[in-house]
Amino acid sequence: MPVRLLSDVVANRIAAGEVVERPASVVKELAENALDAGARRIEVALQGGGARLIRVADDGCGMERDDLTLAVERFATSKIASDADLVGIATMGFRGEALPSIGAVARLGIETRTAGSAHGWRLSVEGGVKSEPEPAALPHGTRITVRDLFFATPARAKFLKTDRAEGQAAAEVVRRLALAAPQVDWTLTLEDRTLRFPAVSDDDAGRAERMAQVLGAEVAEAVVAIAGTREGAGIAGHVGLSHLHRATAAAIHLSVNGRPVRDRLLVGALKAAYQDVTPRDRWPVAALDIRVGAGEVDVNVHPAKAEVRFRDPGLIRALLISTVRAALAERGPAPYAAGGAELARFAAAPFGHRPAARPAAPTRWPQPAPRRGFGEAAQAGFSVDLVDLPPAADPQVAAAAPDAALDRPLGAAKAHLHDTYVLAETRDGVVLVDAHAAHERLKYEELKRLRAASGVPRQELLVPDVVDLDPADAERVLAAADLLAGLGLAVEGFGPGAVLVRATPAPLGPCDGAALLRDVAEALAEGDAEAAPVARRLDHILATVACHGSVRAGRKLKPDEMNALLRAIEAEPAASTCNHGRPTFVRLAVADLEKLFGRR
Repeated sequence: MPVRLLSDVVANRIAAGEVVERPASVVKELAENALDAGARRIEVALQGGGARLIRVADDGCGMERDDLTLAVERFATSKIASDADLVGIATMGFRGEALPSIGAVARLGIETRTAGSAHGWRLSVEGGVKSEPEPAALPHGTRITVRDLFFATPARAKFLKTDRAEGQAAAEVVRRLALAAPQVDWTLTLEDRTLRFPAVSDDDAGRAERMAQVLGAEVAEAVVAIAGTREGAGIAGHVGLSHLHRATAAAIHLSVNGRPVRDRLLVGALKAAYQDVTPRDRWPVAALDIRVGAGEVDVNVHPAKAEVRFRDPGLIRALLISTVRAALAERGPAPYAAGGAELARFAAAPFGHRPAARPAAPTRWPQPAPRRGFGEAAQAGFSVDLVDLPPAADPQVAAAAPDAALDRPLGAAKAHLHDTYVLAETRDGVVLVDAHAAHERLKYEELKRLRAASGVPRQELLVPDVVDLDPADAERVLAAADLLAGLGLAVEGFGPGAVLVRATPAPLGPCDGAALLRDVAEALAEGDAEAAPVARRLDHILATVACHGSVRAGRKLKPDEMNALLRAIEAEPAASTCNHGRPTFVRLAVADLEKLFGRR
């Protein structure tokens, strides 16, 4: 079979298979071009989910006649001039493939005009066949119309989903771009429905307002601003409080130097930052922008520019985790605010409703050791009393008088409901605290501090395990030997590709040293400098100890014990959720109570 050069039309249609996957891909490419053109207003209109019509209009710099003619040629771009420019890409687009690829599979029309020109120019491309430019009347900027997507490649059109699904995917692209570029005025028209995201300032207040526009006011009210820098890298944006989480990662909006991305490293780091405060199967809400030098990130690793690669991924991961955790800790414990559907279900419940019978409380409780305060250091071997709660006389968590306690966020304890929930009155409502869940979190944090202070004890193995690894993995493990030693895992080289495990973390008890080391090697290969699998296993052990040692449902608490618990929760930033991510306390404002009783 002879070798032949492909025609431009065929080559462009092959390229379109990478660039143009669905209508949302076209919207992304055209909107990013508008941003590169300096647009401050971008309008996107769709019909048939984008399969029939996509129109993107902007007020950017526009193009002259010669530039327009070149713009629909493959590998023609104004954004780079030499291979040296690829080292520091600072624009959204740079490959010069979008317009010719779209024109190869659809009916493409471009109208454009620069600010100083007497008139604009119009050009069309149908199935890869280009027309000559001709004069056109329009304001300065560019308007691109894409009709009958995939008409030239009918086989591709069969893989499109319903108009509704394709429209939603395109709308999600616009929402992500709107969060990444808050200074731009965005308008999205889907059939007969129009969404508008007015331009806001590119600061904390403006980004919070943009989150309210895109994600809703309820989400914007439950987020906290974050900002941090480290070794030339920076991060800014907003993250949800611990009680704000979703079933999927769809509510995580990330951008790098203003470019929306879906990067597994960043998503995994954000998940790790919420490791102890959200349920394991839930995902946080966030809108974050990471800023690094253009030469510190490679944006040319994915055909659709959806992924990036950092020169120092460990730095970015550590920056994200530490900044998010610090912001959540500074914010302090935030109660879950009951309202909306929860209040409606409560109000609709029959008056005679009875909850399911509770299991009988144990008749015997362990005899408490002398009482200690929540913050008092434990003795060696975790001999600290994990069952009894401190008395009011404890100086670290002494319960305030009821009137003074009302000035505290969680107020003063009034009752212990069903021997499980503490009811407290505040200035503007009431708070319900799950005593077991709250005490479990407090003890868990105390045990983690002990681990950080003294290091993880090691259990020496009578017969060391010899683990065969890939040579590259073995090299990474040995390079991180000092780090692993601090986590209780002692390793040393044992020939090419082999690692000897001499000790494992004592809190793990008997464990498979070989399986543990392989997990660590995999984590290190992914750029996890903190050996997360070991840390997570240790945290799980500490959480189990705290759970078994905390006050149980069914034990009647005294008023001073309840108030001591409230004061300790206020002092612990992570006390909003238990070790499993469930809320530890719920707030009902006076307005919520008035709504329940029809007083407003």
